[in-house]
Amino acid sequence: MKKFSFYISIFTLLFLVSCKEKSKQKEIAKKDNIVNTIINDKESFYHIDMSNYPNSDTSLPIGVFDSGTGGLTVLKAIVNYDENQNGSHQKGSDGTLDFNKESFIYLGDQANMPYGNYSKENKVDLLKEHIIKDAQFLMSNKYYSNANDTSVNTDKKPVKVLVIACNTATAYGKEYIEEFIKKAKSNIKVIGVIDAGVRGTLASLDKDEDAIIGVLATAGTVASKGYHNTILKMKDKNGFTGNIEVFSQGGIGIAEAVDEDPNYFNKNLKKPRNDYKGPSLNGDVKIDKMLFDVYNFDFNDSKMLCDTEKSDDCSILQINDAKNYARYHLVTLMEQIRLSKTKNKLKSIILGCTHYPYMTDELTEILKEIYSYKGKDGNYLYRNFMVEKVKLIDPAVDTAKELHEYLKAEKLFNPSGNIKNSEFYISVANKDNISNTIDKDGRFPYEYKYGRNANEIQEYVKVVPFSRINISEDILTRFQKQIPYVYQLMQTFNQKNAKTKEFAEENKI
Repeated sequence: MKKFSFYISIFTLLFLVSCKEKSKQKEIAKKDNIVNTIINDKESFYHIDMSNYPNSDTSLPIGVFDSGTGGLTVLKAIVNYDENQNGSHQKGSDGTLDFNKESFIYLGDQANMPYGNYSKENKVDLLKEHIIKDAQFLMSNKYYSNANDTSVNTDKKPVKVLVIACNTATAYGKEYIEEFIKKAKSNIKVIGVIDAGVRGTLASLDKDEDAIIGVLATAGTVASKGYHNTILKMKDKNGFTGNIEVFSQGGIGIAEAVDEDPNYFNKNLKKPRNDYKGPSLNGDVKIDKMLFDVYNFDFNDSKMLCDTEKSDDCSILQINDAKNYARYHLVTLMEQIRLSKTKNKLKSIILGCTHYPYMTDELTEILKEIYSYKGKDGNYLYRNFMVEKVKLIDPAVDTAKELHEYLKAEKLFNPSGNIKNSEFYISVANKDNISNTIDKDGRFPYEYKYGRNANEIQEYVKVVPFSRINISEDILTRFQKQIPYVYQLMQTFNQKNAKTKEFAEENKI
């Protein structure tokens, strides 16, 4: 009997603990959103004492963030910007880089990317939470030395300006960040790439010129209509009287392949896989067999994955290469325009994702192919709907211009800083968070990544310095070739950040 009573007591205790734990989890789910947590919850990892934030400290770095490494193209434009006199900050190049005395802190939230899919999965609230956490990281003093570090470092500087080097984050999160900053009674400036990109595009047109403006962006950015609405608003505001039409294409897979997201690209594959998320013959985003000749896909080296030896007989077809993704989306964009029967012509394409400037050469080559493509009747299929040299608009340069104008107006230039003090961080899945689901490659599986809910405030990720452990050799080679000065700054940061020679060798860029 005593033994029975003992088991009853144990069962009761476990039941009460279980109920308490469930109640605790319920409380977490109902917890204030991330904004209130940062401002008010002093016990939270994400709390910042905003009442003592050094808003006007000119020596602070400039924060730049993106969902991955694509935003480095924006940073490239900023650090290479030379359109003004350094002493007076008046217009006119002087041979010295305009931001030479500014330092930057870059964050790529690669663990949670691609941001463009959150709207499709009805998780915009979760996306906004990630975006606020990006801003929080840049404004806070915390980071981890590496993915295995269990103690957080607290010696990072906060930032004096926030640059959103991500189109999707700008579309969905810029106003949300501004609301957060206002609620925190701060005055940190937030600069996004969309307004800058639209200004640059309109500047390439005469006031009375007719034109089609193409927008190649992530699916999320296209769904937000951020570029579409901003183009029409700025067109009217600035007195453009020509017939300007906007055609948008969600470039599913391009950015993901550039950042080597395994759901869209895996160079080791030889045949189709079950977890593929890109365009296909039978999916929501369809590859049209009638357009095979126009796509001109490259099937070499498993850049397209087919279930048969002959590509014409594929019943399963998957894209496995960034350039092939670009071929699919540019042809699809031109098909939209052709089938609309417009009398207008495509004159420019806004690269509405920061990963796309890495592929400027490839995009230019594909557009030339499309311009020269003849149908079976011998006639040019698209030539009536596009100019021979379509301009590719990179919003990054105009973002650099807006940043310079703001620092000048607010007298926030650092008089004695050094750009070589810039820092580079990336998010990795936090394996110490027992609620996380992480695959064998150390990443969040697609279903878990987009299955999480907002307001369950927890450390999904750890933010750590860039290194060869968390960035592949192929991506680093691309950095070295396409963003050489930024790559040098990464190397300098890595050398300074290394605590030992062994650590430096293991983690070097």
